[in-house]
Amino acid sequence: MTESAAVTRLSPGDRAPDFTLPDADGTPVSLSSYRGRRVVVYCYPAALTPGCTTQAVDFTSAAGEFAEAGLDIIGISPDAPEKLARFREQESLSITLVSDVDKETLTAYGAFGPKKLYGKEVVGVIRSTFVLDAEGTVEKAAYNVKATGHVAKLRRDLGLD
Repeated sequence: MTESAAVTRLSPGDRAPDFTLPDADGTPVSLSSYRGRRVVVYCYPAALTPGCTTQAVDFTSAAGEFAEAGLDIIGISPDAPEKLARFREQESLSITLVSDVDKETLTAYGAFGPKKLYGKEVVGVIRSTFVLDAEGTVEKAAYNVKATGHVAKLRRDLGLD
């Protein structure tokens, strides 16, 4: 997928790009297999880093409430499945983590591109969260979210509190 430096961002009402990516065990996970259920897809830069760990632990803690509300959770990062497996085991994560090593899915979601990091412009994963309806349409799209407190805000936005 060759595009200019402009990143395409998803908005409510857009069709979420489908994907099939390996999970922490190397098992393919397809977004299309979640049709009929709402899904939270969140994109994060790197497993086993402080902010991403906070976010993954918060999603794992809230996973039961999300499931009761009919929402599944999928985290996408450019980490290899082996690193995701270490992350899952080290942090006792129960959410689905998938690997997008070539960053095609992250790019399709507008979650890979130029961003500010400590005041410098770099190219990398833009921490983002999407809520998809049961048909795979974007309900909510949030870019440049904070790792800390984001899951609590999302729970409030979705009326789960």
